Amino acid sequence: MNITLQGLTKRFPARGRKAQGETTAVQDLTFTIPDGKLVGLLGPSGCGKSTTLNMICGLETPTSGQIFFGEEDVTRLPPELRGVGMVFQNYALYPHLTVLQNILFPLENLKGAARPTRAQMREKALAAAKLVQIEGLLDRRPKELSGGQQQRVAIARALVKTPRVLLLDEPLSNLDARLRLQTREEICKIQKKTGITTLFVTHDQEEAMSISDFIVVMKDGVLMQQGQPQQVYDDPASLFVAKFLGTPPINVFAGDVKGGMLLLDGQKALAVPGAPDGPVWAGIRPEGFVPAADGPVACGLNRVEVLGRDTSIVCTHPACQTDTLRAIVRPEELTGPVGDTVRFALKPDKVFLFGREDELRIRTDAARA
Repeated sequence: MNITLQGLTKRFPARGRKAQGETTAVQDLTFTIPDGKLVGLLGPSGCGKSTTLNMICGLETPTSGQIFFGEEDVTRLPPELRGVGMVFQNYALYPHLTVLQNILFPLENLKGAARPTRAQMREKALAAAKLVQIEGLLDRRPKELSGGQQQRVAIARALVKTPRVLLLDEPLSNLDARLRLQTREEICKIQKKTGITTLFVTHDQEEAMSISDFIVVMKDGVLMQQGQPQQVYDDPASLFVAKFLGTPPINVFAGDVKGGMLLLDGQKALAVPGAPDGPVWAGIRPEGFVPAADGPVACGLNRVEVLGRDTSIVCTHPACQTDTLRAIVRPEELTGPVGDTVRFALKPDKVFLFGREDELRIRTDAARA
């Protein structure tokens, strides 16, 4: 089932004694979550991700706009009638109940014809527990579980009603790095197995890109770009998107375009046919540098970090907007001794130009092809 947001806007009254007017949390948001897909909604803290999620599940009412589950307009439908499973950042488990009782809780609160029998409830709960691999923990209470196990209980509780839509609000932020990696893989497996349309909210771009079929990037309540993760990474529409996606982050230089040539610190760095003359921001992905003895970009070397499969060269450049820049290269590309200066050639498909004022993408002839 597709989830479609059309012109979704949410404004809150300004807070504080002297505050006046309204604060816009989400502005004219329009996109579709395809049927059976896992979509990552990402952006920095305060960009409107959780507010969007709360409007989809019915905890917040939009100021304007519509929400459709398939062909059904659910904009004003109460949360309990939407068929949504929600997993919160803090898990929200009942500490006095066992794992089994926590999973059963949504079923026990159903009314009328929708309420299963006791045997059916238990069967559904056991199936949900097995799906997330916690069937051996059913008699424990939340305080006896690890963070990852608690997260699985929360997912099982969300799945037990067989929801039409699964919503995950920063579900991994309370886990350590290793457990976060393991749990996001489990979430991906569960989603693929159930086929439930899923929206995964996170500020961690690596997390979103690794498991999402589709990503939506937000900033200040506005949709900045959407698409398949690799497509958005390879073709950012703005400097914000280019900087938000990627680990290590993109290196940003103050540059100029003259006669179809990108200049960094006044030196010719790369041909950019079709780009208009003028000042630009040049974003260069870390993997866009190629060590070359006669390369056009000369950088002051700080250190070389051997990372196993790759090598990270940490260096400086007068036009770079940060104190250091980072180039990721293959070990075999460093063929000779490294001195105080390291020179690079640039990969054209890893270099992006943006307007100095509006920070929107400037297309070159190569990028248009």
